[in-house]
Amino acid sequence: MRHKPNTKKSQRERRHARVRALIKGTPARPRLAVFRSNRFVSAQLIDDTAGKTIAAAHGREFTGSQSIQAAAVGAAIAKSASALGISAIVFDRGGYRYTGQIKALADAAREGGLAF
Repeated sequence: MRHKPNTKKSQRERRHARVRALIKGTPARPRLAVFRSNRFVSAQLIDDTAGKTIAAAHGREFTGSQSIQAAAVGAAIAKSASALGISAIVFDRGGYRYTGQIKALADAAREGGLAF
């Protein structure tokens, strides 16, 4: 039996795999996938049935602290979604805890008109 490493990254990937087994994006209700690196946060609207990214936003396009960048990414993705006629999404936090940057992004997306 092989030993599985118990690093933060591997634990997050396992959490994300568990969540992704339940969450699927459709054309009417795409998945808002969030990725957080050490410097930036990015978000994508994904249609899983077609395997296509509908819209995307990245934190390097904005200035300020990481939470401010995350809020700007949430607002930008909400604006892109509303331009495409999308008002309801499925939120995929990517195995990250729902605090800090992830919460700021989600709150800004909700304020921008996305329902989830």
